[in-house]
Amino acid sequence: MTTQAEGDPVTGPLLRSAVRAAGVRCAVLGAVSTASTAAALLLPAVLGRTLDHLLAHAPAARWVWGCAGLVLLIGLLDACETVLGGTVAAGSTAWLRRRVTGHVLALGPRANTRFGSGELVARLVGNAAQAGTAPGAVAALLAALAGPVGGVVALALIDPWLAAVFLAGAPILTFLLRAFARDTSECVTRYQQIQGRMASALTEAIGGFRTIQAAGTADREAARILRPLPDLSRAGHRMWRVQGRAAAQAVAVAPLLQLSVVAVAGYLLTRHRLTVGEVLAASRYAVLATGVGVLVGQLSGLVRAKAATRRLDEILTVPTPAHGHHQLPPGPGHLELRGVTARHGERTVLDGIDLVIPGGTTLAVVGRSGAGKSLLAAIAGRLTDPDAGEVLLDGVPLHALRHDALRTAIGYAFDRPALLGTTIEDTIAFGPHPPPPNRVREAARLAHADPFIRRLPHGYATRVADAPHSGGESQRLGLARAFARDTRVLILDDALSSLDTITEHRITNSLTGPDTTGTRLLIAHRATTAARADVVAWLDGGRVRAVGTHTELWGLAGYRGVFGEAEGVGGAGESGRSARALPGAGAQGGAA
Repeated sequence: MTTQAEGDPVTGPLLRSAVRAAGVRCAVLGAVSTASTAAALLLPAVLGRTLDHLLAHAPAARWVWGCAGLVLLIGLLDACETVLGGTVAAGSTAWLRRRVTGHVLALGPRANTRFGSGELVARLVGNAAQAGTAPGAVAALLAALAGPVGGVVALALIDPWLAAVFLAGAPILTFLLRAFARDTSECVTRYQQIQGRMASALTEAIGGFRTIQAAGTADREAARILRPLPDLSRAGHRMWRVQGRAAAQAVAVAPLLQLSVVAVAGYLLTRHRLTVGEVLAASRYAVLATGVGVLVGQLSGLVRAKAATRRLDEILTVPTPAHGHHQLPPGPGHLELRGVTARHGERTVLDGIDLVIPGGTTLAVVGRSGAGKSLLAAIAGRLTDPDAGEVLLDGVPLHALRHDALRTAIGYAFDRPALLGTTIEDTIAFGPHPPPPNRVREAARLAHADPFIRRLPHGYATRVADAPHSGGESQRLGLARAFARDTRVLILDDALSSLDTITEHRITNSLTGPDTTGTRLLIAHRATTAARADVVAWLDGGRVRAVGTHTELWGLAGYRGVFGEAEGVGGAGESGRSARALPGAGAQGGAA
């Protein structure tokens, strides 16, 4: 989907899709709005005929009742239009949020990297709600346009000169409305951009509230978040000034057109070409033909919705990763990275990585902060795609796999896991195919989470929101969620960093013990974790500097420097188990 340009029609691709999604409700709203406009167009003619009958002392009861019936009908239709408008807006907003949220989830980490979490929230909440009013505004706009057009036609039917007088000044009114739509679009876009920046700053502050509290910089952060507020105020005031100026200009022109029509109608009355009732009808049709208030309101709402839709379109234009149609053949979880290169802006984070991880191997990836370890872990399980190169699992490129096959075969545990689900059991079982309760408890025991879960008020049935848990307990729940599934490859992205030494030792032994099945890729920051892995890949300067056991690599000063000399850990002796070589592992540059 392409982003809508400034010169596009009133409705762009996404708005047209939203209108189609509204379906019957939007059609009914359009029909009710049109019926209301038709009744409003009929009323002046009936009023005029009623007045002529009253002046002629002719029977006018049915005309009076007709006027009363039309007024009542217009009131009822307006009420229905209000209810339907709210219903269509709510349904369209929900549809837009589902569509954009699904796209964001399909993008994965790319969405947060491109826009930021605060900006995404602002667009999914505020902009989607504003864009959701568009289908109703489009349906109502058609009726709003029908009013002026119908008014001009009615003037022509009464007398062509009346329509000619009105049309002579109509281009000025059209020009003013067009300028209003253009200026409003610029103001609204600016306003929404500033809103997004403030939302991003607020989300960052909420994520780092402990750091802010500890540093005592709450006032400074509040000032930083609110710094764009004057710009937001100026943009808002400019928006109101534009709308007020346009309304004032249009209101100044509209009465002149109406007076011109009434003056000509009065002249035609003196020439006995019109009746008094027709003059009354002509004055009412002149008001309907200008339709300034209705058009300004509808255009203002539609312009705001269009600007909001452009911001949603910017998300939808980011391509989602394509998945293939292949299933995985039977295999041990043999993972291979071939020429993997990844960039962040102009900086190359990973540069031509070649790495082979035989099935059943536990590989620890170590490196200094910023070496690209987490990026490598994300690419290895296709949470993101490399700029060059490919990753193969049991001989099949990850991009060729079906999405369900990929996510079934590769599991993740993170340093700060998102605890999704209503209860603790839901959190551990979270996924497309929830495991049975006995598997959930077995995974919790493996992650050493079972003891603290059983101490909770309702055990595994305790609500996540009501369960106090530390950083280490959260990590153990994330590990339990990963252990609860049968995966060929399990990737732990610093998922042991918040654990105490004893718990970390026990879980690492479980991961690297003789009964372990499947391939394990660990992002390690501790020498103790690296020492228990079968083999270690040392990442440095965007390349794999060396591959070997922790004992072998400990003889390299640069490798020891990754952990810090003070840690003083030196090889397999810590864990009491021997490290084995990684057959077929490619290491650029060898052991430096």
